[in-house]
Parts: sequence; C-alpha cells; structure tokens
Amino acid sequence: MSYRGGRGRGRGRGGRGGGYYGGSSGGRGSQGPQSFDSSTQPRTGGDNGGTHSDFVELLRRLDGKQYPAYHDIESSTRGWVNNIEGYTLYIGRAQGDPYAKPTRCRVIVKGDTAKFPPVSHQNKVRSVALGDYLNRVFYQSCKDMGADVKAREAGNWNGPKGGDIETFVHCIAAATNSRISRPTQHVIEQSAVRILPNGDICAQFTVNLPARGRSILGHKAVQIFDQTLPQLVQKSLIYTSLDANVVTRHVLNVEDQEWVRSNLEIRGLVAFVPDGAILPRMSGADDRPMDETVKDGENSKLVRFHSPDTLRVSFDLPNMGKTLAGIGIRKGITLIVGGGFHGKSTLLSALQVGMYNKIPGDGREFCVCSSTAVKIRSEDGRNVSEVNISPFISNLPFGKNTECFASPDASGSTSQATNIMEALEMGAKTLLIDEDTCATNFMIRDDKMMELVHKDKEPITPFLYKVKTLSKQGISVILVVGSCGDFFDVADTTILMDSYSCYDVTTRAKQIAASRAANNGALAASRAAFGNVTPRCPVGTAFNPNNGKITVRSKALIAYGDVELDLSGLEQIVSKEQTNSIALALQRLTALENGSKMTIFQVLTQLNALLDHEGLEALTSGQFDGSLARPRTFEIAGAINRLRANGSFVQLK
Repeated sequence: MSYRGGRGRGRGRGGRGGGYYGGSSGGRGSQGPQSFDSSTQPRTGGDNGGTHSDFVELLRRLDGKQYPAYHDIESSTRGWVNNIEGYTLYIGRAQGDPYAKPTRCRVIVKGDTAKFPPVSHQNKVRSVALGDYLNRVFYQSCKDMGADVKAREAGNWNGPKGGDIETFVHCIAAATNSRISRPTQHVIEQSAVRILPNGDICAQFTVNLPARGRSILGHKAVQIFDQTLPQLVQKSLIYTSLDANVVTRHVLNVEDQEWVRSNLEIRGLVAFVPDGAILPRMSGADDRPMDETVKDGENSKLVRFHSPDTLRVSFDLPNMGKTLAGIGIRKGITLIVGGGFHGKSTLLSALQVGMYNKIPGDGREFCVCSSTAVKIRSEDGRNVSEVNISPFISNLPFGKNTECFASPDASGSTSQATNIMEALEMGAKTLLIDEDTCATNFMIRDDKMMELVHKDKEPITPFLYKVKTLSKQGISVILVVGSCGDFFDVADTTILMDSYSCYDVTTRAKQIAASRAANNGALAASRAAFGNVTPRCPVGTAFNPNNGKITVRSKALIAYGDVELDLSGLEQIVSKEQTNSIALALQRLTALENGSKMTIFQVLTQLNALLDHEGLEALTSGQFDGSLARPRTFEIAGAINRLRANGSFVQLK
C-alpha cells in the first residue's frame, strides 16, 4: 500500500479544504461544534481492508511518515477483520491533520461473538434499550481506561497529539474539562451503539489519529487499535463481560415504561406519574435526581410524589410483575395550581419529557406522557412564516393579515399563538403550558380591562376563551397557573401542589367558579368556534444554506449557512445529538421539488417512516456517524418553522 501525497495542511481532494468536515484542515478545534458541509458530504474514505494482522503491520509501516499517509488505513466497506476478537473495524475518511476533526470508525461485533440472548433485542423497544445500555457501558469503559485522554504537550507543535477515542453518548453539557460529556437520563434511539437485525452489535466512535508534529506515531496507533480497542469491545459489547441481571433490568424496565405510555390512550389518560417518583432534579444544570440522603444533620428536602386517592390509577407491569399506582391525568383540561416554589413547574417539567423513557434509577421512570404532547410557550422575536393565527388574533392595526401571518420578530402573543397552531398542524393532541413562560395578554383578560378596552379594540381572543373549544375537538391541555382563577371555569380537573405534595382540589375549584363567574359571565356566554388550522407546504429551495455549511453549536443553536437558528424555545429537545439529527433533517428539505404540494406534516411523516425502517443511518448513509439521537417530528418541525429563510412556506389552499 503506497503513500498517497498531495494532501498536506489545508489541502484536500481536488484542492478542497482537507478537513473531513469541510474548510481548512489546519483549524484547531477537535472539540468544537458538530459541522456539516454540504459541498463535501457525504464523502466516504478509501476502501482498503484485510485481516487485523495486515492492519497492524500497515500502521507499523506508516510510523514516521507524513500525516496524510493515514488515508491508507481507510476502509469503508471491506473492513479490517479481527477473527480472534470476533469483530470487524471500518474506518471512514481519515482526518487530514492532527488538529482536524477526529476520524470516524465503526466496529461490528458478530452476534455469535457478542452472544446477547435474542430475547434481549427481539423488538424495537428492547433493541433501543439494549443499545442505550451498551452505549453507556462503552462510554464508561472508555473513561475508566483513560482511552479518552489526549496525548498532547500543550504549546509544543512537535509534541505528541491525538491518540484518544471519543464515544458518542447522547449527552448534556457538563461543567468539566472532559472531552466526553455526561450522558442524559433519557433512553432514546441513537446511532452510537445499536443492535443490527441479525444480532450483530454496531458501535461508532471517533479516534484522534496520533502524531508528533505532522509525523505519524505508528506505534501509538498500534497501541490504540491492537490493545485499547479490543479491550473496550471485550469490556463493553460482549454479554459475558456484563452483569446479566443489570442488562435484563435495564431492558425490561424501559419496555415496561413504553407499555404504560402505550396504554394511556385506552385508559382515557394523557399522563401518569407513579407514587414514589423523584421529580426534583439535582440542579437546573444537572438532570440527575435530587439526592435524598441526609447531610450535616439536615433533614432531606426531597419529597417523593404521592397521588391523591381520588385520581389514583394502577397498571400491572407485564415484565416486572408488579402493580404500579400513581396519578392518572385524564383527557381534557387539567390545572396545576399552588403557591410559588411549591412544585407546580417541577411536575410539568417531568411531564414535558414524559414521552422519553428513562434509565433505571432516574426517579422519573414511569412518569409518562402522551407521545403527542407539546410544550407551548411565548418566544419574543421568533420567526413566523405563513401561519394562520386567526383563531387567536385578528383585526391587527393597519390591516395586517393573521390568516397568513408572517413576521421575522413575533411578539409574545403572536409567537405563542403561532406555537399552538404549528403544534396542532403537526398533530399534537396534548398541550403543556406554564404561565411563567406565557404572554399574559394572550392567556387572559380580566373584567376591568375588558371594561376599559372594548372588545372591538382588542385583536387577541385570550386562550381562556379558546381552551374549552380545543378540548371539545380532542385536544387536552395541562396548564400550570398560579395567578388567575378564571381558568377554574373551564377546568375538568384541578391539582394543587403544596410543598411538593399533590392534592385533588377539583370540587373546591368548581365551587369557587360557580360562585364568581369569570369576566362577569362573558366566558360562560362565549360560544365561539375554535377556527381553522391551515396546512402549509415547505419550499425546498428556501432551505439551501447560503454558504453551504451547517454547524451545530449546542443543543439549542444551529448555524445554518449564515443564519443562526435558535431552538431554545423547543424545550423537549434533550440532547445535542438530537439537534445533530435535526440539522441533517433540515438539509433533506432541499430535495423537495419546485411547486411540491406536500405539507410539512406529510414531509415529516414520510421522514419518520424512513427512520423507522432504516434507522438514523438514513440521515448519514456510510458516514459512521455516532453523534445522532432521534428527535420527534414535533421538534424537527419546530426547527423548520423557526429558520429565517425567505419564502420557506406557502399555505395549501
């Protein structure tokens, strides 16, 4: 295998930027944000291959050569076969420079080597759960072995660089200097470690190929691929190396959570919270459960959830063989009331991620919510494109059209109206709302204000006047409210949170409503229909990034061409890996034909079916990308709707 030159610093194939992710490969930023360059993706590496012995011998021959010679180890489809350890290593396009983004790799462990019982991955839910568990073990083993530590001498160009392995666990930002962020509490389909249909285990990770200056450290590369990687595979991906009871518990616990969620509809529920659940988190930046141990003689401040008897329901779990009791939140309009700092928002926060399964020990296992629940809030300044918000807002000054509303800088009220209409457009059946993040003038108008400002002069029909008609159309609402009792008039169920304890106060709330009608009876007299949800069609050409480059900077921010796409209003995105997938999904819209009449709902339903069939591999075929986690169509649609792109939608008339 010959050395292939012509790929020095800052140069690549055909004179393009040599970095795998596009641009100059001389940039220093292996820990930087995830980037996608549409001019260079997808690009696979070369396709050498052979036995593991051939691979090790090749690395030894490359020792001391210039860094671009690493391209000779690329093996996209043939692979380097390690018959002794029972796996095949595939290597994507090798990084062009020691400081470039690390090299993507894939290991396929044969099913008869991994030896996981077929029952542990016999359906989609179990397969996702097992992949999640193995990914966490792979991550932890990498950390424990020190395989994620770079061999770099700070400030010394001629010192050793690279030599570390980076796993992909769907993660949150951690306050640490570690290159691998702490995994989240959620069990979500991801691309880092997954179980293939034939029972093989596929693990995807990156390796910073080691060098001194621009010279290859072949002996260090041999250490990584001949010693460290086989140990990682043995410790993490082989059934006999793991605690079988822990593996079984993880998989069956997750499947039982999914079973409870799937049974909400037939029980007439939209959510369930079990007795004994730990809802408070460690902190606003740490999603782990609050510690209930007593420290320094102080009493624990943790209060576990306990359902009121009047709202308690139970489920007989099919796998764990026990009965789980807790609060069942029924379809309709549910209020969560109480004083400040008594646990209202804590309960809603648990529900808004209740469409994701949790790891055992999270405290919110079995705290489940309808998979079609969407968190709604106001977002001053968000982009809006051709949305019919007339059910809530009409007769704007200067004749501005609200049946086809567009704005690059929506107000609190128009943004919240937009968020509701977009959620309904995508098929949301439950709306989760916290008054703390709402526009007050959108939610209510009291009788004094109605007397001063005549109805004809107020463009906004408050949510209070629309929520009952929504409920009659099958849309449930769970609303945290602490400042306005007018919602008692429309509520089906009212829950009181008092010092994190839960009480059913529905009867008392109805008594109060009956004694003092909201808005002097105007609410009770209202018979207005909700209005129409107008479907919209995305325009493919509008989604071409201007400079061809897309960078995921954080969980809540994508640089899409020269546009900053802010996703902070999409509170149900729980990891940056989901945002990576959203960025890739956005690019697929460019393939829509001119004049396409496919609505955003149809486009994303089609994408969802593709992901069901092919998995996340469909987004980056052949790229060995382990940095993806599956988002819901609601969050993909939310990103599409917020992108500031001229002419991005047309209404379907």
